[in-house]
Amino acid sequence: MRGNEKLLEVLNQRLADELTAINQYMVHSEMCENWGYSKLHLAIRKQAMDEMHHAEWLIERIIFLDGSPTVSKLNSIKIGKTVLEMVTNDQDSEVAGLQAYNAAIKLAHEVSDEGSVELLTKILTMEEGHIDWAEVQRSQIEQMGLENYLTNQNVA
Repeated sequence: MRGNEKLLEVLNQRLADELTAINQYMVHSEMCENWGYSKLHLAIRKQAMDEMHHAEWLIERIIFLDGSPTVSKLNSIKIGKTVLEMVTNDQDSEVAGLQAYNAAIKLAHEVSDEGSVELLTKILTMEEGHIDWAEVQRSQIEQMGLENYLTNQNVA
């Protein structure tokens, strides 16, 4: 089934976002593991796995619409040097992604592609969960202080 060209372009842009997020989350996850923050390592790794699913679903949809998934393009990756920088960078990326997914959903509605609307809405909802997680982490750091927060991150 041939999909709308503009929507295919946007789906590939979202794919680049997801592939970038996978890499950013994996690096952050492994840095936390290296620092001994196993709880944080597992939480961030889970988000990377979510992003892998998003990329897989986007690839499936692009192929279904007779498009060519572009898997070689990454956006700028923002690696944090501290846990707070990591959480902030990840949250900023997710907020930008939220805006992009809302625009993609609007376009999918405009071209009457309800299958893409359903997929993009599913991903959007998961991305909102990632933003919520980051907001909770930043709130805890603010309320209890970074040292106390990190003390709670070394036990899975």
